[in-house]
Amino acid sequence: MATIPLTRRGAEKLKEELQRLKSVDRHAAILAIAEARSHGDLSENAEYEAAKDKQGFIEGRILEIESKLAAAQIIDPASLEANGHVVFGSTVELEEEASGAIVVYQIVGDDEADLKHGLISISSPIARALIGKEAGEVAEVQAPGGVKSYEIVEVRYV
Repeated sequence: MATIPLTRRGAEKLKEELQRLKSVDRHAAILAIAEARSHGDLSENAEYEAAKDKQGFIEGRILEIESKLAAAQIIDPASLEANGHVVFGSTVELEEEASGAIVVYQIVGDDEADLKHGLISISSPIARALIGKEAGEVAEVQAPGGVKSYEIVEVRYV
């Protein structure tokens, strides 16, 4: 099984979700099934079917998270020594060459990605274009609107 890169923060979030699913959501699904069962005929009981579907989703998500955590390679960006190169976990300040806009992204695992918070997936086109480069270099990214060029202003390991 291949390892899954995660930052320490990402691993903690998955552990919290797993704990919630096991201790709160699973119990709520069991209660919903019991409640729906009490309404009689299960063959025409939409509430029962919905509760069973929800339980299936919860159990599937629990298995998925447990599998990811078992295969996780937890990386602490603060302990990285990449000599100024962009690597998984690094925070990169970029300047878009066309507009001069400054953006800051941290490269994280697929489960952690959240563009609104500046977290981009290691498998995203922009992260793939940045990996291995250092401050002063230009990365060209194939975006839906065409090729965009970003100059790397700074690389931090926080």
